[in-house]
Amino acid sequence: MDGIVINRHRDVDLTFSAPPSKSYTHRALFCAALADGISIIENPLYSGDTEVTCRALGQLGVRTERTADGIIVDGCGGVMPPGGDVTIDCEGSGTSLRFLATFALLYPGRVTLTGSPRMKERPVGELTGALREIGGDIRFTERPGFPPVEISGELSGGSVSIDASKSSQFISSMLIPAPYAEDPVDIIPEGHVASESYLDITVDVMEKFGAAVERMPDGGFHVPSGAYVPRDYRVEGDYSSASYLFAIAAICGGTVTVNNLNPDSVQGDTAFAGALASMGCRVTKDAGSVTVTRKGPLSGVDIDMSSSPDTVQTLAAVAVFADSPTRITGVSHLIYKESDRIGAIGRMVEGCGAGFEYNDNEGEIVITPGKIHGFVLDPVDDHRTAMSGAVIGLGAGGVTIKDPECVGKSYPGFWDELRRAGL
Repeated sequence: MDGIVINRHRDVDLTFSAPPSKSYTHRALFCAALADGISIIENPLYSGDTEVTCRALGQLGVRTERTADGIIVDGCGGVMPPGGDVTIDCEGSGTSLRFLATFALLYPGRVTLTGSPRMKERPVGELTGALREIGGDIRFTERPGFPPVEISGELSGGSVSIDASKSSQFISSMLIPAPYAEDPVDIIPEGHVASESYLDITVDVMEKFGAAVERMPDGGFHVPSGAYVPRDYRVEGDYSSASYLFAIAAICGGTVTVNNLNPDSVQGDTAFAGALASMGCRVTKDAGSVTVTRKGPLSGVDIDMSSSPDTVQTLAAVAVFADSPTRITGVSHLIYKESDRIGAIGRMVEGCGAGFEYNDNEGEIVITPGKIHGFVLDPVDDHRTAMSGAVIGLGAGGVTIKDPECVGKSYPGFWDELRRAGL
């Protein structure tokens, strides 16, 4: 499709099912790949990003097979078969590339990680610097600190400090293979950790596959030598993707219920529903579902979203319809995402007629409501920008989303879901 036009809707009464979590699917695939035996990842997210991970694991000698029951992973027990030097194209999947960086130290050969033009602009220098401390041999083939990067060596273990202010995935990358290091691994974050809640997801999946992870008083992690146990693992629903569905109720008015959600999830994006409650929506939780209802006006909110970065664009979309400004803090690291999401939010907000300010020193966005109208949005291949723009379209009407296929990165069925709902 060249573009899709979103029309205005009011007073909805809709029920959706949240797609599986991309974050959980990635982590389960890597843990299962290291386990000694067959695991089945049930209810996985089939998306562009998770397909990149499955393909990469295959290049490293770990067989994955998509079946009616899920993804079968034939784990290697931490010992990957020899296969010579490999080059892995991670396309636009930052999670795949970052997780593979440490994983590559268990491979008996040189691994080159590369990706899309945007991927080559996303920094990994802090991660690779830490990998050198625990046995990695690192060489950048184009620009220092950025992919493409050649990785070889071994995962020796020991104590390592790392700056994860740009991405918590740097820490997750080191955590997942850590049980197979020659010595126990201590990972010490330096300063602020971006999107810290995602580390809870990493630890949760590691422990489900039988690894021991100790949280240290200084905020670090201790991972003793050990092994993952193969198992059948069911991926829970994704709160990041559900945010667009919740936002429909907030913007259009009415009620939206989203099923397939774990009410006790450690996902940081569970906070999005709470943000909508602060703006004037009513939020109720059931066993396996969350319902958002709006009947009155929306008010602006002052909120720190450092632990729920993937829903900042969704909240920005809701904020343009509020009756007062919204201030979102803790967002400076968004410039390192699939696109510069600070710039993307600015183009989206100003494109529909609202006001936008970004204070780089404070890492905060201020959105001032205005006379909202339709516009044409180029998401620059960023799935979250496309879906957030669609949500604005449901409130304003006349919003055209260019390159709509980019949602396949995390929510391939998004447009089908809107059509099934009559939107």
